Amino acid sequence: MASIFRSVLLQACLIAGATVPAGAETAFPLTIDHAFGQTVIPARPERVATVAWANHEVPLALGIVPVGFAAVGFGDEDGDGLLPWVKARLDELGADAPPLFDEGDGIDFEAVAASAPDVILAAYSGLSQADYDTLSQIAPVVAYPDAPWATDWRQVITLNAAGLGMASEGAALIAALEAQIADTAAAHPELAGTSAMFITHLDTTNLSVIRFYSANDTRVKFFADLGLSMPQSVRDATRPGQYSGETSAELIDSFDDVDIFVSYGGPELRAGLMADPLVAHMPAVAAGALVMLGNDATGTGANPTPLSIPWVLDDYVGPLAEAARAVR
Repeated sequence: MASIFRSVLLQACLIAGATVPAGAETAFPLTIDHAFGQTVIPARPERVATVAWANHEVPLALGIVPVGFAAVGFGDEDGDGLLPWVKARLDELGADAPPLFDEGDGIDFEAVAASAPDVILAAYSGLSQADYDTLSQIAPVVAYPDAPWATDWRQVITLNAAGLGMASEGAALIAALEAQIADTAAAHPELAGTSAMFITHLDTTNLSVIRFYSANDTRVKFFADLGLSMPQSVRDATRPGQYSGETSAELIDSFDDVDIFVSYGGPELRAGLMADPLVAHMPAVAAGALVMLGNDATGTGANPTPLSIPWVLDDYVGPLAEAARAVR
């Protein structure tokens, strides 16, 4: 995994092909549009902080170590607040982890301020207006373009790279990742045209309500990169500006167009789904086309980010392809 990770980053650097310092051709001040209006970044940032999920991966991928970013909980198997691909990238850069912000109870504004940033990256986040206003008193903020938690991985790279004055390098990184994804999808033609639905965490003691990630969510958008199709039922159940939705299990027949069922959980959840008198009628469940993800690197990487994609792609696509074969 790590060798693939390094090769993708090297490919991005080769595509960029710049002999001038990173982003040197970008003119400042620059203006970035987002959901809360516009942010003006007056000069090239030297101290970069990030909040929320994965925004720090963009500067890291582009060779910049932030002065602070959020610690993670989900997928952090050794409890150091870092996902494995982030730790690997820090090692490649010969850098220690900076101060990690504890966001268990929301953004730690005092810690962000203490890092004295020149810019705060938050293109993938759930910022409220109040959050944005408070952060903006610390430094210029790059916020999400449309809705909370709905920024796909390409937009995350594009917006955050722009905030660094590294738009061309960000485009090169996107191109390198797209090439790896395309190669992996081509090796699994059984995925093409197969529909998939991503269910949120479920409680086997109460399956009366099915909660799912909507067509706005990054996990669901990533299906299309892999050749999977979007079920019309998920499109119909998606509400504007919402990254998740829910429906009564009594209406489970509305999801008869779903071929693959993806969720977080283990054997217990799988058995509970297949035994439930309502959910078991869902074609994907009846066929056993279930992909159960755990609280590990693969489960975390199902939400694609700049550094996770090369790290977990093969491990994620394998179970998806197996499930796709189950419904052929």
